Amino acid sequence: MADNRGSWIGKLGILVGLVVLVWLVAPVAASPNGQPAFPEGESEYFQLTGHYIKGPFLEFFRKYGGSRIFGYPQTEVFYDPRLGLWVQYFDNVRMEWHPENPVPYRVQLGLLGEELGKRTPPIPPERAPRGNPFQRYFPETGHTVSYAFLTFYDQNGGLDVFGYPISEPLVENGRIVQYFQRTRLEWHPERPRGDRVVVGALGMAYIQKFGVPEEYRKPQPLSAQPAVIAPPAEGATIRAYAFVRYPVTGREGYQTVYLYVTNAGRQPMRGVLATATIRFPDRPVVYPMNATDSRGISSLTFYFSGLPSGQKVVIEVTVQAGMQTVTVPTSFVVWY
Repeated sequence: MADNRGSWIGKLGILVGLVVLVWLVAPVAASPNGQPAFPEGESEYFQLTGHYIKGPFLEFFRKYGGSRIFGYPQTEVFYDPRLGLWVQYFDNVRMEWHPENPVPYRVQLGLLGEELGKRTPPIPPERAPRGNPFQRYFPETGHTVSYAFLTFYDQNGGLDVFGYPISEPLVENGRIVQYFQRTRLEWHPERPRGDRVVVGALGMAYIQKFGVPEEYRKPQPLSAQPAVIAPPAEGATIRAYAFVRYPVTGREGYQTVYLYVTNAGRQPMRGVLATATIRFPDRPVVYPMNATDSRGISSLTFYFSGLPSGQKVVIEVTVQAGMQTVTVPTSFVVWY
């Protein structure tokens, strides 16, 4: 009996070890424990950290301010069995996929402020501001958001992005900060006027404190071939690909956008005309592109200057061949 019991315990230990090993090395595309696969869809590669953002996470990222709000991806998408969710960590946040929610709320940001223990006691109700449009009291958590932090909160997604405030403004490392359920806001008086509120790196703080599987932190290689950013509509006979020479740039310089056009049989198309719309933060600028050559390729080089660090510049290339029109986006980020 003792030998059988020892054998059973040994087998159980091996089984547990295998389960842990599978959790550590499971690829991103896996569907563990019968969970639905993450709907990857369109993707964008971020050379600065070597990670992709995909599908609904990319849609949410673009909708609510991109790297200016969320920072850059620090992991690939992966299934976290501790949370029972598909997640991805960024400098500032954790994105979570909740397929059971109504469509507008399937992407949620994790409550990192709460998980990192940043909630402080509520202020007494008698101290709550009354009648001041530059201050707002949130009875749900008993805290107030004021002045520049309130303006930034309202202009950049409000409750959906930041959650409720869980502290009053306080000083950390010589800087004024305020914690919210999902994020931290910081006051940077050294920055230009109108750009002095910055979202703090709670995603990195969580990674440093609790860790994530190293398998998903490893930078990924950029595909050697440009991805199809927008697939052609049903029945379309042209396919267009757009990409930039420098995914990350300085505040001024020259950028080149490349266009590659093929027919439905993936043969290069010559003589196709296109325009490139550069969506600078103050205004869009439209440039005509040369007709594609015998390789199906065209390019446009343009100059830019005075862009703020962290600014994402979206480029939309519109291709017209015969009666068909296809628009494909690409982008670059100003970083240094």
